[in-house]
Amino acid sequence: MKVKMILPALTEALSPFWRSIKYHLFPPLGLATIAAFFDDNDEIDLQDEHVEVLKLDDEPDLVVIQVYITSAYRAYELADHYRKKGCYVVLGGLHVTSLPQEATPHADTIFIGPGEDTWPHFLHDFRAGHPEKIYQSKIRSLVGVPPVRRDLIKRYHYLIPNSIVVSRGCPHHCDFCYKENFYQGGKSFYTQPVDDALAEIDRLPGKHLYFLDDHLFANQAFAAELFTGMQGMGRVWQGAATVESILKPGLLEKAVDAGLKSVFIGFETINVANLRSQHKYHNLNRDYHRAIQRLRDYGVMVNASFVYGMDNDDATVFSRTVEWAIQEGVETATFHILTPYPGTALYARMVAENRLTVDNWDLYDTRHVVYRPALMNPEILAQGYWQSYRDFYRWDAIWQGAQSKDNWRDRFRHLLYSGAWKKAEPIWDILIRLKQVNRLLPMLENVLNGFNSNHNSPPGKANLPWKPDFKGENY
Repeated sequence: MKVKMILPALTEALSPFWRSIKYHLFPPLGLATIAAFFDDNDEIDLQDEHVEVLKLDDEPDLVVIQVYITSAYRAYELADHYRKKGCYVVLGGLHVTSLPQEATPHADTIFIGPGEDTWPHFLHDFRAGHPEKIYQSKIRSLVGVPPVRRDLIKRYHYLIPNSIVVSRGCPHHCDFCYKENFYQGGKSFYTQPVDDALAEIDRLPGKHLYFLDDHLFANQAFAAELFTGMQGMGRVWQGAATVESILKPGLLEKAVDAGLKSVFIGFETINVANLRSQHKYHNLNRDYHRAIQRLRDYGVMVNASFVYGMDNDDATVFSRTVEWAIQEGVETATFHILTPYPGTALYARMVAENRLTVDNWDLYDTRHVVYRPALMNPEILAQGYWQSYRDFYRWDAIWQGAQSKDNWRDRFRHLLYSGAWKKAEPIWDILIRLKQVNRLLPMLENVLNGFNSNHNSPPGKANLPWKPDFKGENY
């Protein structure tokens, strides 16, 4: 059987004028994961349109397309193209789960929710000649799931080819989170067996790993066993956690001993009322400053995420947030405009209040205002969003953030990491076009390692100050 698997690109990723590094950071694993259920003699072509030009003159027996909201129109265009050729087309992913009625006219079969339990059933039915129109996930388990088909991933297109996922979902339930609807009808958070996760790590070449899990630290027992098993592997890795999990004693130490060098944290807002309104309760009464200082003491860099446009945000939110992040010495920051994704509680509330102003899914990318904010006009929100990036990544701001570090080695690492992320974008563009971006991975590993620093030892062994009496506001 000939199979075509496609991850359609966002519109901006197809631009002939600019190639953003963010689409070449690491390979998405959704399609490569379900590809593992095919037979060995099936011929599979997996294409990520963000990093390569699609081949559309083929006529496979089966076409599998993963759909996100901002690639939905492109996905439907591709689906219609192959259906006209007589190919059998299936659609799945976050957007299909959120709006199955929209996706159905473009597909022969749609998948709702995760595919680990439904995909084997579909393949059996398809080979037997009687596939169903809808497959809906109900059994949530990663036990016995075969290893990701990494042989289908074109590693040279990505700066960090070793992306990995060892869990699904998140135990928290924030109003604006897209995953809420995706995991309805079953468990919303579950993990691989630790031995399977360690086996997957062990078969990855090189040193660097990027965990794409929504919240790698969520199951403390699982994470602790995983990190213990990773000790001695010589890995350098990045992942995502919450403020709450970073403040818990013991778990961060195990992660650092296993090679943690950089962590993504969804601070989202420094306004307590916003946290309550979005049901992000796990950030309430957490000392953001202490969490950052705790990571700094272990030499772990921070990628902070913030969301603008919540109902308690006014026009001062931009400067306050940026200034706070700079003063805290955050190495990199990502800013987002609040986006009400279909299927979320936020979307339902916006519809009920008649506040949505845009129904073009291309603009639901957290960079456009698609609703009426409560305390500012849409133009101010959009301008403040873009200004935040300019202000945070000014050279003087980067320098100020670097000055918060305790020594020149860490200051230099801050300058190099932050500067390379935004100030070197023209260089990234050239490397991407020359298909040479992967050659910078050793440099990234060296920067993440802190130039062979000894930070990844417990306080007291690394000659670093341990400060148990942090003073900072609870956000």
